[in-house]
Amino acid sequence: MASGRYRSRFCNLSDARIRVAIKRTFVLYTSGSKRRLLACVVSEARKLAACVTKMKQETHTAATGAKAKGDRTRQAILETAVHIASAEGLEGLTIGRLAAELTMSKSGLFAHFGSKEELQVATVAAARSVFIREVIRPAFETEAGLLRLWKLCDIWLSYVQSGVFRGGCFFAAAASEFDSRPGPVRDSIAEIMKEWLAVLRDAVIEAQKAGQLEKDLDPTQLAFEFNSLELGANWAFQLYSDRQAFVRAREAILERLRRHATRSGSLLLQPEKLKRGRSRARSESVKHGHTRK
Repeated sequence: MASGRYRSRFCNLSDARIRVAIKRTFVLYTSGSKRRLLACVVSEARKLAACVTKMKQETHTAATGAKAKGDRTRQAILETAVHIASAEGLEGLTIGRLAAELTMSKSGLFAHFGSKEELQVATVAAARSVFIREVIRPAFETEAGLLRLWKLCDIWLSYVQSGVFRGGCFFAAAASEFDSRPGPVRDSIAEIMKEWLAVLRDAVIEAQKAGQLEKDLDPTQLAFEFNSLELGANWAFQLYSDRQAFVRAREAILERLRRHATRSGSLLLQPEKLKRGRSRARSESVKHGHTRK
């Protein structure tokens, strides 16, 4: 009975308060039968402290598991969202449309995205991650200079041609849709397009520093031209299913590179070297399952 009374005393205390209570008990009860009572109290307090620790661990484990599951669900939602948006536009991306595609409840989707705009911004960010994985990282495996510049352009064209996104280049479609509509979505798209142009421009500068491109070439101008050729190929492919558009874009890019390449740079642009690189890019695309239907 005594131990029952003292259990109720300690059951709601934190670990620190339990230790303080034990010390105070030692001071109050120091002789005779009360020492036995003290031993009982100490034993019960230790059991309660162990129970509290276990409960905290279980709560932490459950919370971590729930967060991981939520992250996986959010990722699955965004993977579907980028494909819908690339083909139907970001405005066609609604909670209802996604719920139907994923066979999820609308309330379940609202738990991850509180508004349509929040969903659109998150979708743009997810598309950026895909673009980095599919284009930037493979190109940056090549040594800085003229070949990296070529790889950035070549892999970009392969990324569209292989159907990484259902509707072609995600950012070409999104930029066309939101270019005259101020707001967070447009700002996100504009920032990512600026990043891509900066990557191209920096690759031109690196090639110039390596002595592979002429020093008087304007890096910003060349980046603009290459981006325009890539977007033009995407447009012709999406509108006319014209696969030759990629051939024409590659030829135009190579013509510009060869025209402004130095002697050492020209040696890097020999057809057999470029062909080997392109075959490797195609095999990587097939390996990841990116084929256009």
